[in-house]
Amino acid sequence: MFLGEYQHTLDAKGRVSLPRRFRDATGAHLVVSKGFERCIYVYPAEGYREFLETLMAGSDFNRETRAVRRFFTAGAIEADVDAAGRVALTPVLREHAGLSKDVVVAGVGDHIEIWDAKAWEAYEDSHATTIEDAAEELARQGIL
Repeated sequence: MFLGEYQHTLDAKGRVSLPRRFRDATGAHLVVSKGFERCIYVYPAEGYREFLETLMAGSDFNRETRAVRRFFTAGAIEADVDAAGRVALTPVLREHAGLSKDVVVAGVGDHIEIWDAKAWEAYEDSHATTIEDAAEELARQGIL
């Protein structure tokens, strides 16, 4: 399980350090993909396989299924954590998330998200007043 948020920096080669806790939970082999809200998703390899099985369950005859499948797979990479605990992010992934030097590495349960620090701050600010409404709606739907 991945919990917490950590401030890190992206190095000149496009690598970011993962917190020790996260590295211990992921192992050395990861899958990194585009994420919603212009962030990057990082999964342990097995976790991504499970996620991909869900994506593949939809019909190829459904336009939305194909679009979501492409979003999460076309730019995805398999990556190894190096000896210094860093993972290399491709230019495509960095551009997708608008990453600058300062990033936030956030644990969100079954995966990790990497955000540009300013984008993370803006996201947090914009959702501070609506999170209770979202939780109430999910409770009404029986999800929470």
